[in-house]
Order: sequence, then structure tokens, then C-alpha cells
Amino acid sequence: MNYWAHFSHEADVGIRGIGASPREAFEQAAVALAAIVTDPRRIRPLEEVPITCSAPDHELLLVDWLNALIYEMATRKMLFARFEVCLTGGCLKAKAWGEKVDVVRHEPAVEPKGACYTELRVKQDTTGAWIAQCVVDV
Repeated sequence: MNYWAHFSHEADVGIRGIGASPREAFEQAAVALAAIVTDPRRIRPLEEVPITCSAPDHELLLVDWLNALIYEMATRKMLFARFEVCLTGGCLKAKAWGEKVDVVRHEPAVEPKGACYTELRVKQDTTGAWIAQCVVDV
């Protein structure tokens, strides 16, 4: 049941993570973020990076989480494709695994600049699945 997807949004890219829990939906949203840049299957989980953020609700926490990943990608020159998220109240503690960008192997398409509040949602749908989505500026 866990998966990620992109959705249409003019010049930017909508990302969506779907899972059986908010935690799983956040993890899949992170995979969708990675997939903006390259096929996540090309990214080897060689290095672990801890990430912590907090916000008053799940929607704001999703934006903080994705922006923290974008920051780590930019400053470390890394791509991530494996994620482990723990949500407790308004706090997110996570681990992201990835590797340094290899332009030849990863063939990066775009560089995400930031997650925004457009189309921002973290909710449970009628089937019981959790959806975590927003638009990412590229």
C-alpha cells in the first residue's frame, strides 16, 4: 500500500506520499522528492544522515521535513532514497540514507528549491490510507 507519486502543478512539481500511517506517508513523500531529481533506485544508501524538525501540526511538519531534506541534499551534495521517520506529537526524528551525487550515474534532472504550502495536505482518505502531499518549487 505504500507508494509515492507526482501530480501536475504548472511549472512546479507536486509530490505525494501514501502509506498506512502518517509516518509511512512522510517516508514516501521523501522518496517522491528524490524522484524529482533521479530514479530513486539509482541511489545507494551508503551514508546515514539524521534529521530532526518540529512544527505545530502534521502539514507544517511535512513542509519542514521536505525542506530539511532539500537543505541536506544541497549542502552535502547528496541524494537520498531510503528514509526512516518517527513522528511524536509535533516532532519528527528521521534518518535518511543516500550517497554523494554522481552526475553520470544519477543523471539529475532538476534541483528542488523548496517545499511550499500549495496543495499541502496530510490526511487519511476514505480507504484508510494516509496521504502527505505538497508542491515543490524546482
